[in-house]
Amino acid sequence: MKLAKVAIAMAAFATTFGLTAHAQNDRAPLGVWIDHTGRGAVKISECGKALCGKVVWVADQANSKGCGLDIIGDVKPMSDGTFDEGWIYDPDNDAKFDVQLQPLRDGTMKVIGYKGIKFFSRSFIWKPAPADLPLCVTE
Repeated sequence: MKLAKVAIAMAAFATTFGLTAHAQNDRAPLGVWIDHTGRGAVKISECGKALCGKVVWVADQANSKGCGLDIIGDVKPMSDGTFDEGWIYDPDNDAKFDVQLQPLRDGTMKVIGYKGIKFFSRSFIWKPAPADLPLCVTE
């Protein structure tokens, strides 16, 4: 009888944890985001079992050659509701960094760039793009 209670409790825990993990990942940062500089927008999409992102809008037409540039790749959902283990390209410095994406409750997204360890990371807040943003790349 005691063993049955433990089994039921463990099953309830597993079900609850599974639903919680699924609910967190339902907040995937899919869609179009204005970056922290306000100079560009990135569309984040599913690419297989990971997320990727490309530039779909630039504020200054002098930077239009950046349209379509792959800027985020291989980002995977984590059990804590974040998305990590991928990369982000910084065109200003022509460098790739590790990246973590964290959807926030207010509808924005924290983008954390780091090299290997997060102790020396930099964080930025990206905002959802307006629905009428004129995209330079359509898919």
